[in-house]
Amino acid sequence: MKRKDKYETIDTVERENTLLSFEKNILNIIKIKLASRNLIHMSDEEYLRRLYKKQMKEELNIESPQTFNEKLQWLKLYNRNPSYTKMVDKYEVRNYIEEKIGAKYLIPLIGVYEKFNEINFNNLPKQFVIKCTHDSGGNVICKDKNQLNIRKARRKIQNAMKRNYYYGNREWPYKDIKPKIIIEQYMEDESRTELKDYKFFCFNGKVKIVLVCSNRFKKLKKTFFDDKWNELNLTEGVHEKDQNLKKPINFEKMKELAEILSEEIPFVRVDFYEIDQMIYFGEITFFPQAGYEKFNPEEYDRIWGAWINLPIQKK
Repeated sequence: MKRKDKYETIDTVERENTLLSFEKNILNIIKIKLASRNLIHMSDEEYLRRLYKKQMKEELNIESPQTFNEKLQWLKLYNRNPSYTKMVDKYEVRNYIEEKIGAKYLIPLIGVYEKFNEINFNNLPKQFVIKCTHDSGGNVICKDKNQLNIRKARRKIQNAMKRNYYYGNREWPYKDIKPKIIIEQYMEDESRTELKDYKFFCFNGKVKIVLVCSNRFKKLKKTFFDDKWNELNLTEGVHEKDQNLKKPINFEKMKELAEILSEEIPFVRVDFYEIDQMIYFGEITFFPQAGYEKFNPEEYDRIWGAWINLPIQKK
């Protein structure tokens, strides 16, 4: 009896601890949901002020913005051109690119779908890329269909389809995109292992900065150049530079195309790839790093900010 009582006591304590732990988890979930609900209903300006202070460790000067990061927050709030939604939609932007510079710069499209279950994998090539049209990061890169974990891919894409990318950083062009799934042809550059991403920072329709992202599948490297392909003494965050970069053959043409696509826009980043000496469009981004760029040295925040002429100064 004593042994039984002993184990009953231990079981009772464990059950009580389990219940307490469960109750705490439930309370935490409730708190998170309530907080999320409050954040969703918070005005864009208040939300951005709070997030900016958290990310940048200083108050957001939205009344008279001076830095690049401050001006991107201003543009989120006050430069709401409806056409921007089409330009960040990974499917709709294809029509925009075709109209502005031509369909030859588009990565070949394999299919477009409303739901993941519509995809017939038997009809797909060995290699492809699955993307959600309304967010960033919701991609599945398939280099060998026979090795693809379809269940894992489904989970990733379906979770991405449920998200409204706007709420995280109040990047309003994403708010009203109708989520879809597209599948594009898998592409590699001359390395045959990845794609180097050439990102053209356009200020009032003129390219001033080029960022090259490379070594994506190992340790991402970011290297900055000016518009003449002179490397800058600038790093972003914790990312190292790539010392082995060569000027792309189509650099001047990519710069020309970026300026066409950025006409009459205060600031936008236009991305391209160079594959077998051909240019392919990547994406258009209005708010790189959501307007929380970690410049090193910090002076570039003000240098870049001075290049943006805001269309209307808020009074």
